[in-house]
Order: sequence, then C-alpha cells, then structure tokens
Amino acid sequence: MSNRAIISTPNAPEAIGPYSQAVKVGNTVWISGQIPLVPGSMELVQGDITAQAERVFDNLAAIAEAAGGSLNHAVKVNISLTDLGDFAAVNEVMARYFKEPYPARACVQVAALPKAVDIEVEAILAV
Repeated sequence: MSNRAIISTPNAPEAIGPYSQAVKVGNTVWISGQIPLVPGSMELVQGDITAQAERVFDNLAAIAEAAGGSLNHAVKVNISLTDLGDFAAVNEVMARYFKEPYPARACVQVAALPKAVDIEVEAILAV
C-alpha cells in the first residue's frame, strides 16, 4: 500500500508489540489502543481512573497531532474498561479532551487489559 503512512511520535508511548502507534491512509487515521503509559519512561501512571484516563487521552492527542490533526478530528472512539463503574469518571475526562460535536463511541467492560491497567482507548480520525 503506497499511500499508507506510519505515524510515530516520541510524545506518546512506544508500541509494546508488533504494531504502530497509528496508520494513516488518505485522510483517515487509525490510532492503536493507548494505555496509561508515560512516554519516554514507559512507566504506568499511578493513581485513580481519572489520572489513568488523562494519560490515555494525552497519549491519543499526541498521536493525533503527529498525524496532522487533533482529537477533535475523531469520528469514532472505542473505550475498554475493566470496571464499568468507572464510566462516569471517564466521561468527565473525555469531555475535557473533545469538543462538540462529539465522535461516535463505544465503551465496553473487559476482563483484563495489557499490564493490568484499568483503561485502554483507541480512536479513528478523519483529518
């Protein structure tokens, strides 16, 4: 695929497996799931779900910027939580990172996430 661009930025965590931070084809960007890892140190954020969600959305924003856009270019966001009891707190954080009109979204509870974190979020952008 000659029009496929790999997006990578040091302002978000390195991929911890055989994947890219994001892939851009045309004006569509698929951002891989982000967990609350601090770029550079690759340490997990300590703190409650609010602190974890803020780190995740900061990571997503950095990748969106590297792809030539912002989180306001998101058309679809997928959130995975290990506890849907965290849903309201994550909504509060998300509302600080996105402006209306908000993207489409799914939020599901999962049994486990990488590195035993409580949240993972992926996004699709149209830039």
